[in-house]
Amino acid sequence: MKLYVVRHGQTNWNHEHKMQGREDISLNEIGIEQARTTKDKIKFLKIDVCLSSPLKRAVETAKIITEGKCALEIDPRLSERDYGEFEGVKKEDFSYDKFWYYKNYEEYSKAENIRDFFTRIYEFLDEVKVKYKDKNVLIVTHGGVIKAIECYAHGMLDDKEIGIFLPDNATVLEYDLEA
Repeated sequence: MKLYVVRHGQTNWNHEHKMQGREDISLNEIGIEQARTTKDKIKFLKIDVCLSSPLKRAVETAKIITEGKCALEIDPRLSERDYGEFEGVKKEDFSYDKFWYYKNYEEYSKAENIRDFFTRIYEFLDEVKVKYKDKNVLIVTHGGVIKAIECYAHGMLDDKEIGIFLPDNATVLEYDLEA
């Protein structure tokens, strides 16, 4: 199975380096243009289905880049990690890298536990591999979800590397997944 993964286009909070987790924020003008550019980059790919997070920034990106090219399905499991008490906080104002530690994780009062988050994404990917075997699947989602996808596809990163791994907005990543 070929899996193409796109991080949504830029939002104002991305530009301001604020954590937006489950905050439902639309793309800004740069994000719309990034999505259009990504559409041009993938226009020759054969895509059988596009799966998107239900959050506005992902759905808006998915609609722009697919523009009726394939079926678009919304799946809540592709929502970003719930940042809880860190929603709207700038990365530099809390221990962002430590927030992404998997092996030496910390429990937070409101934020989604990283192990629960990774389990959600891994179970989703297990299902996608079976349901869309021998298909080309496009996923439009968020930076945190892509961190989990990267670990699923290539093995768990070291704690410090998980926080560092973050593709730019509207970047396309490609994975080969076997059922």
